[in-house]
Amino acid sequence: MTTILRLPGEPAELTLPALLLRNAEDHPELPALSWRTGPEAPWTTRSWREVRRTVGVLAAGYEALGVRRGEHVLLMLGNRPEHWLSDLALVHLGAVPVSVYGTASPEQVAHIARHSRARFALVGGAREVALWEPLAADPDVPLERLVVVEAAAAGEHRTYGSLHASGARLYDPDAFEKTWRESASGDPLTVVYTSGTTGDPKGVRITHRNVVLNAVALDAVVDLPEHVEHICYLPFAHIAERMLGIYLSVFRASHVRLCPDPAAVAATVGELHPVQFFGVPRVWEKLATAVKAAISRLPDEQRRAIADANDTARAWVECRERGEEPDAALSSAYKKAKQTVLDPILTLAGFERLVWTASASAPMPLDVVRFWAGFGLAIMDAWGLSETTGVVTTNHPAAFRLGSVGRPIEGVEVRVAADGEILVRGATVFDGYLRADGGVDPARDADGWFPTGDIGRLDPDGYLWLTDRKKEMIVTSTGKNVSPALVENALKEHPLVGQAFAHGDGHSYLVALLVLDPETAPAWAAEHGVEYDGAIADHPALQEELARAVAAANARLNRTEQIKRYRVLTGEWGPETGELTPSLKLRRAVIRERYAAELDALYA
Repeated sequence: MTTILRLPGEPAELTLPALLLRNAEDHPELPALSWRTGPEAPWTTRSWREVRRTVGVLAAGYEALGVRRGEHVLLMLGNRPEHWLSDLALVHLGAVPVSVYGTASPEQVAHIARHSRARFALVGGAREVALWEPLAADPDVPLERLVVVEAAAAGEHRTYGSLHASGARLYDPDAFEKTWRESASGDPLTVVYTSGTTGDPKGVRITHRNVVLNAVALDAVVDLPEHVEHICYLPFAHIAERMLGIYLSVFRASHVRLCPDPAAVAATVGELHPVQFFGVPRVWEKLATAVKAAISRLPDEQRRAIADANDTARAWVECRERGEEPDAALSSAYKKAKQTVLDPILTLAGFERLVWTASASAPMPLDVVRFWAGFGLAIMDAWGLSETTGVVTTNHPAAFRLGSVGRPIEGVEVRVAADGEILVRGATVFDGYLRADGGVDPARDADGWFPTGDIGRLDPDGYLWLTDRKKEMIVTSTGKNVSPALVENALKEHPLVGQAFAHGDGHSYLVALLVLDPETAPAWAAEHGVEYDGAIADHPALQEELARAVAAANARLNRTEQIKRYRVLTGEWGPETGELTPSLKLRRAVIRERYAAELDALYA
């Protein structure tokens, strides 16, 4: 399992380029980065020595383009090798790479371009070129040049291929080594723009020191095999993938497998059978739904055997959760259940080798956690924000409480204010939000505490339990505070409900929008002899089933939290349609505006 790799200096003084040099010196032939051009194409792999050479070549190309130390460079091209390698090349120049969500609206792209004052942007293809070209005519946007990866879409713009070729001609190893050594650990490493759930995205400036100290603290509690593979599929604009797919992978000398299409992640997992996997709650929900659907089609005898094995696995996980060693009888029963029943199912999904399963970004529904516990997988929920360089608290196999987000990592303090807001202090907390003039607005109080905007509680054992976002709490007309996530997760426990939105600010009772699960609903319709079409939401049989689902959720909620009326929708929400952020959290303001008529009708 994990051994501590050589650190080329004191952690608080290290930079990312120093760690990349360590990898090229200590692990030159180990695989660093793999990608492919399509789902059936072979993988292309580069070693750590090859990666560092390419980074040097690209750094020379970007320097020739005019990129200078300290300036921001925008990247919008998904999880592609050009993105990953350019990010590191820019860091070696002392520039500050800033990834932009591929699903960002034109208004958000324009805001980031203006606010960051970036002169250069690296983009993927025709879609991105069409989005970015108009910005050149905006007098408030200093954008000067686009570099385009797909040559056919470049037009008059510079191509990535030509930039790489010029870098290959100009690359000077001595100059490259001199340049990166001029960077200090307190220099900005990146700016992460928040996903804009409540207004314009804000720029979170993160330093080399923030990242390295967070990596050291995480490595102390995450026990993984050396040089482990990481399937990289979340956007690099999100702090989770930026940490996991770039920074932690360099820190650990891991092997990054790029998966540019999030819809292909299940197939990629099934192919690679990883030993670690990170997914935001919605990913774990969708995977659970797929497994449940497959099990529901099995004969009764097999389903009963699986249910019995699930009970045994949950008992084994619950024993570990209490900090107890399972007795011989339970250990034997679990080993048999795993080998004969559970592993064959997990193998089909590519999950049978998993030793580390994790989630973050939003509260994980407890029924989803318990479902995976039934397969012996304890999902290690963590919590953090862009402003805290990712993880602040995490569960780990030696100490976890399912449903909580764990305990603080080393070097970070957590406390809960009188109003329930979670406050954080430590070396991995950012200095402040980037201003358009290049300065920073401090975000911590005089004692160093950062108000996170999340609501939660600390239990007597030091585990943090999240309730909701402070700005998203529903305040009814009677003055009661309600956590919408609590209500929504209760509603989603029914397999037909894929997504839910609770509403009730300023009203005397709560209502909800329920979105049918796109995988479960068609199967349910076929089983009940109902045609799955545009009228399915109004079918009496479906309405009866959902009425039972809402009643079951209400039975677990207090009177103020209960849903009195609801509306059923059939079109799944996503980042592309605007209702979800790129990290698959609800954009509540967007949903309220888009479905204002439906919500108002529920109070008529």
